[in-house]
Amino acid sequence: MASISVRPNIQTEIREFLKLAVPLASAQVAQAATGFVDTVMMGWLGQGVLAAGGLAAMVFMAFMMTGVGIVSGVSPLVAEAYGAKQHRRVGQVTRQGLWIALLLAIPGMQVIANLDPLMHQFGQAATTVNLADTYLSIMAWGLFPAIGFAVLRGCIVSLSEARPIMIIVITATLLNAIGNYVLAFGKLGFPEMGIAGLAVASIAAHWLMFLSLLGYMLWYKPLREYSLFQTLHRLEPKILQQLFWVGVPIGITAVLEYGLCTTITFLMGALGTPVLAAHQVVLQTIMVIFMVPLAMSYAATVRVGQWFGQRNWSQVRQAAFVSVGLAVAFMLVTAIALFTLPRQIIGLYLNLDDPVNAEVVTVAVSIMSVAAFGQILDGVQRTAMVFFKGYKILIFQCCWGLYLIGGSD
Repeated sequence: MASISVRPNIQTEIREFLKLAVPLASAQVAQAATGFVDTVMMGWLGQGVLAAGGLAAMVFMAFMMTGVGIVSGVSPLVAEAYGAKQHRRVGQVTRQGLWIALLLAIPGMQVIANLDPLMHQFGQAATTVNLADTYLSIMAWGLFPAIGFAVLRGCIVSLSEARPIMIIVITATLLNAIGNYVLAFGKLGFPEMGIAGLAVASIAAHWLMFLSLLGYMLWYKPLREYSLFQTLHRLEPKILQQLFWVGVPIGITAVLEYGLCTTITFLMGALGTPVLAAHQVVLQTIMVIFMVPLAMSYAATVRVGQWFGQRNWSQVRQAAFVSVGLAVAFMLVTAIALFTLPRQIIGLYLNLDDPVNAEVVTVAVSIMSVAAFGQILDGVQRTAMVFFKGYKILIFQCCWGLYLIGGSD
């Protein structure tokens, strides 16, 4: 396993941070590209499908990211245990994280598959509701692997083994793109499934990522010392309590963030199909870009947690500041790109020369300018959360640690 550098040098910290952040960012962008490819294919299928599919994709994303937020406690707790060389605890946290993923997915699937009455109440067109319901009824089956993958990713990244995630996610994304085209448009002898085909390809990608990472963690010998999946059937209330204590506030934050985006999407739909389609083009673009600072926050959480495990307070602060500085710089660059190249970006989704798309393009250009400014603010707030996710260990230890952790090795 990779060791933790002990040199209190900012260049060293940047290098170690990027070793985690670059593979993670590549994986996050590739994973977000699943939604990006879906959206591009929706645009090829027409404005109506783009609008309905975008609404449905945002709903699924809200549920998925809420679950991912709740299980995100796995990463700092595993990182802390790794830094403190508590191997048994690494496996305990990972196993209980998978239990939480299952407990969240079961009711979540039921809600996702039965949202059509709510969509009607928000004033969505009947055709939009029907298409969105078709997509969500299938995508519900991808909720558990999506959250479960986040658990496994949090564990393996906290053990400084981020590279396999990049390979797995990029491979799954490429296969998803192929599956989208084949199933949506009826190629290679398959029936033309339209938006349903996009959903089938997407859940297949989620399951492929989850099972591939699970298989890797079972196969890779250096990980066996952590006994990650032994006694998987056993619930451990103390560990579950710790994970919920850390993850629920993050999950609530995700509910507020993605709930706001979902509500805005519903309101856009009430303004008409062209407005909803334009909103989806901009939102999907922002979601892909957002994955980079999100990945940086994951990497920073790991670095902060590892240094906390060693009780190295100066490095804890330095790791957090390095991540914030790099992420904000990245978001400034992307904001400039959104300001200066809006039509080129929109052209990835829609034919700019088709008069049918003229209204969508005009609205999308206007929204893109606002989104560019928001990128800067979003980058600051996302990376600033690193302090709370990293330093939470200190707060948690002070309040609950002695009682809950006592007896864990």
